[in-house]
Amino acid sequence: MIGLLGKKLGHTRVYDASGNAIAVTVVLAGPNRVMQVKVKDGRDGYNSVQLGFDDQKPQRLTKAVLGHITKHKGAPVKRIKEFRDFTLAVKPGDIVGPDIFAVGDFVDAIGTTKGRGFEGVVARWSFAGGDATHGCKGWKRRSGAIGQRLFPGTVMRGMKMPGHLGQQRRTTQNLEVIQVRKDDNLLLIKGSIPGSEGDYVVIREAKKYPIVQARKDREEAAKAAKAQAEALAKVKKEAAAKKK
Repeated sequence: MIGLLGKKLGHTRVYDASGNAIAVTVVLAGPNRVMQVKVKDGRDGYNSVQLGFDDQKPQRLTKAVLGHITKHKGAPVKRIKEFRDFTLAVKPGDIVGPDIFAVGDFVDAIGTTKGRGFEGVVARWSFAGGDATHGCKGWKRRSGAIGQRLFPGTVMRGMKMPGHLGQQRRTTQNLEVIQVRKDDNLLLIKGSIPGSEGDYVVIREAKKYPIVQARKDREEAAKAAKAQAEALAKVKKEAAAKKK
């Protein structure tokens, strides 16, 4: 499992080799600095790597965080994220960038959704609402009955009701990496990811479609396409020979 801390910059579109437009999200995915490496045989008892992203002034960090960073001889950063079972061989002080991913890999994007404030049931839960005619005054965007009369005589737990919408941690799975711009520390990922522009996000290897499997499938597809092209060329060559 590999991953990076990043920042969502916005959306745009790019074109593939066939001229098709692809909507992508631009993510600033580096540089990530390795802050700490934990090993199963050590005092921590498990394998993981802590990555830091986005430089910060030391006076803006708590003493606990600053002490942790100083202990491992790192530089002050705004965000620290730990990745379990990191498959790359790294050591504290190393710099990790977007080039750990390749075009065609699939990733999961984790972020905090946009906060929408207090919303009613129509906006929050897509309720149909009440009738607008036939004497149904004032019930257009209401939910209707929410409880019972005799038993149990209360509102059931988990009832969908008005309340705060958004601002929750969400994961969008199986997004394809369209471009990797190493010099600019950018990842162009197909589709949208949670959060507003400027929010911090986590880009990790897709759990349901690991990188090893994705790259193996791409190699097999490339071999099949090459074999098909060679067969087609052979058929055309034989047809041209017969005409002569």
